[in-house]
Amino acid sequence: MSELRASTSTVPVDELRAELDAWLADHWDPDLRVRDWWQALAEAGLSNPTLVEPFGRGWGRSETRVLVEAMRAAGAIGAPAGLGMLLAAPTILEHGTPEQVARFVPAILNGTESWCQLFSEPGAGSDLAGLQTKAVRDGEEWIITGQKVWTSEGAHADLGMLVARTDPDAPKHRGLSWFAFEMDQDGVEVRPLREMTGRSLFNEVFIDGARVPEAHVIGELNDGWRVTNTTLTVERAGIGGSHGLAFAAAHPGSVAGHLDRAAGDFRGRRLPLAAGGVGPGMLNQLSEQARIRGRDSDPVVRQALAALHTDLEVMRLSATRSRQRGQRTGGEGSLAKLRMTAALRRARSLAGTILGPDMTLWGPAAATGGILQEMAVFSPAPSIYGGTDEIQRNILGERVLGLPREPGPDPATSFRELPHNATSW
Repeated sequence: MSELRASTSTVPVDELRAELDAWLADHWDPDLRVRDWWQALAEAGLSNPTLVEPFGRGWGRSETRVLVEAMRAAGAIGAPAGLGMLLAAPTILEHGTPEQVARFVPAILNGTESWCQLFSEPGAGSDLAGLQTKAVRDGEEWIITGQKVWTSEGAHADLGMLVARTDPDAPKHRGLSWFAFEMDQDGVEVRPLREMTGRSLFNEVFIDGARVPEAHVIGELNDGWRVTNTTLTVERAGIGGSHGLAFAAAHPGSVAGHLDRAAGDFRGRRLPLAAGGVGPGMLNQLSEQARIRGRDSDPVVRQALAALHTDLEVMRLSATRSRQRGQRTGGEGSLAKLRMTAALRRARSLAGTILGPDMTLWGPAAATGGILQEMAVFSPAPSIYGGTDEIQRNILGERVLGLPREPGPDPATSFRELPHNATSW
């Protein structure tokens, strides 16, 4: 049976592709259960090869692209999708103890546990550090009470990345802690939020006296803002498409019920647009629709297609540069997110130009199966979630360019003493 060599980070592309083709020929079988296929990927370091060894293979975007192409050619489904893979695993690897890494990361990579993001609240979205959810110590546990909203994947999650206030007497950025929070327990209610796409990617979550063990505090107690910033940076880069991963339409975790189905059942299915964003695949669809409709000779359409191709190439090259030693500025995540939202708006406008009145049609019978139409309806979302475009520009201005901060209370002011928190604490 073919096995990948221990390190392939310096292997020429053609040799890497040959190794991956041989490995897939030996390991991929559409009759395998989803959990068994994902376990094979995890053991080979291929669930998320951008992670450090032994959890990944330390690959950059170019090597990861070779894997994606090889898997598509073999007809194999991708790795577990979701926020566990994209956000929780990198955060826990950065800040978790060896025991926490061993507990949580393997179950993310093999898809047996799914995660959601319990960050935003009704009164704390862009100003996330102003969150009100309380964590009160009770022996070796913390009792959590509060409300979260815009919780991605909350309806299918086994665990949540929870940020809660553990010290209201500290300044608002210094009294937060990051918890790995069990979702299936008394005191947790998840209510899906229907979007104008017809999907329910987001949820609101009500937490009333739920518990989380002290051992599930990731990072130092009351230092959750630093851990949260790691999560947010990875999230923004992911929205910007810098990971280059390809995911399966099967949902990880125990709730969705996909783990024991045949992996082949999920071939040819696509993830919701929110999980994929805009990329070469969408550019190809736009180009194909322009050809079918006789618009490929229209200079306006051709110029817009070239501009979108340029946007995507700049995103790819920027992601590659950001992985090189000495090339990081600290603003890569925000820049990647801004580029993606701009490219998505360009794609939306271009789709309307090409499809014309057909952009108003919806559903599988519509042009492109409704993918471009859903993209147009979904397109405002990425400029809002993960921190609005305006917040990203503030981050770049203040933290990267060193411009003056926006006026506000003294950063040393206790959270409890801030005027809008007086009645809550």
